Amino acid sequence: MIRRCLVGLLALCAALLTPGPAFALDASAPPPERQILVMVRQPPDHYRLQGAYGGGYGDELGQSARQRLARRIARDYGLTLVDDWPMPLMGLDCFVMAVPDGRTTAAAIDQVQRDKAVKWAQPVQTYEAQGAPGSHNDPLYAAQPAAKQWRLAELHQTATGRGEKVAVIDSGIDPTHPDLAGQLLMNKNFVSNRRPAWELHGTGVAGIIAAKADNGIGIAGVAPGARLLGLRACWQETSGHTVCDSFSLVKALYFAINQDADVINMSLAGPDDRLLGELLKIGLDRGITVVAAYDLRRPNGGFPADLPGVIAVSNTSMARLRPTVYIAPGQGVPTTEPGGRWFIVNGSSFAAAHVSGLVALLRQKRRSAALALVTDGPGRAIDACASLQRAANCDCACGSSRVASGRLGP
Repeated sequence: MIRRCLVGLLALCAALLTPGPAFALDASAPPPERQILVMVRQPPDHYRLQGAYGGGYGDELGQSARQRLARRIARDYGLTLVDDWPMPLMGLDCFVMAVPDGRTTAAAIDQVQRDKAVKWAQPVQTYEAQGAPGSHNDPLYAAQPAAKQWRLAELHQTATGRGEKVAVIDSGIDPTHPDLAGQLLMNKNFVSNRRPAWELHGTGVAGIIAAKADNGIGIAGVAPGARLLGLRACWQETSGHTVCDSFSLVKALYFAINQDADVINMSLAGPDDRLLGELLKIGLDRGITVVAAYDLRRPNGGFPADLPGVIAVSNTSMARLRPTVYIAPGQGVPTTEPGGRWFIVNGSSFAAAHVSGLVALLRQKRRSAALALVTDGPGRAIDACASLQRAANCDCACGSSRVASGRLGP
């Protein structure tokens, strides 16, 4: 009898001490288009400016108070509490609430924003990675466009991105790939109700940025000396498309900022979003360089590419691109594929990955001064060597005399 009591007591203690979300996740949660984000001001007793990872407070009283508040709001407005993410950097709690059938999310947002405890509410939005389906015809094809256009080998004589942290907010990255093993500082999943997975888009973006160089296999990343924060906020659907929702992106972006990432790569595009925009402004104000893919189908390239201070990148030079959009390699690019393979990719997602790698090289050489991307003039194609020349303040052999430029960041 005593033995059974001790076993039960130990099991109870283990359950209490095991970290987890403040609210149990609902495996049957409705799709993102039936959910809203409710932003609530954090009570002073658990708001800490130096708060780190937003997974919980470690304060039972504070956690209990916010549970009661969230449940009260959900009950008063006929909503269902789905998930949450504390955000001490902004003095806010972010709650995901599901809207029942028969009501529009717009109507629910209008109602819940009248509550004095709510700072604002917004829909959970959907974003899509900006990469075309890859080809498996030549998985070991080694003709990287940047090898010739950007003269990568010569760039790497000056900088490799050593000491720089690049946050890849994307789908899951395969950390066991021979070109990526040891290149990730961490690999975290921020997608609720989905198992962690290694996926095509995120693994491909990671390889372009930081695949190992001189290991005798595969490809060489633009910044092989950099280290990656693999932050899964997107997932690969059965159709092959890669999509994200704004709540997963918020969690991953918040984490990247708190981890003092040097560069944040967001190879995706979607609608404007207030919460993501506020977080990106905090990151830019802290000196983080943010790179995003430009979507030709959306006005001004979509969000976050249209946010001032974010570097917008396309793989295609077209007349309708706005003047501040950069052009980088993004057609027929060989890169890493889950399972230790390589494949060919196309799209502005992968052009953005090139620029994130290049920014890591520039920041390695010049961290304390404003950086500039040198371009070929009206076409806005990046001259990587001339950009590195300027950052390193040296007459590097790969540079050119082209001098049209634009500044990085805000």
